[in-house]
Amino acid sequence: MTGALKEEATVIRNFTASVWQEGRWIVAQCCEIEIASQGRTPDEALANLSEAIELHFTPPCATILPDVRSLQVEISAP
Repeated sequence: MTGALKEEATVIRNFTASVWQEGRWIVAQCCEIEIASQGRTPDEALANLSEAIELHFTPPCATILPDVRSLQVEISAP
């Protein structure tokens, strides 16, 4: 696919969050996946959690091209 841009599909998915106060910070934790964030207000904590969830589902993008190699492995056949 030289020169072509790959279109990314997006999906809207609903998550639930548990929100509580710890000291001066408001903590927001996703109930479906193990991700949490914090903020000074509940809205800020939820916005930060939303960004963290988006990043969690973003595929990694290599900044340095990987060195791809092949290898042979001897395995026993049953």
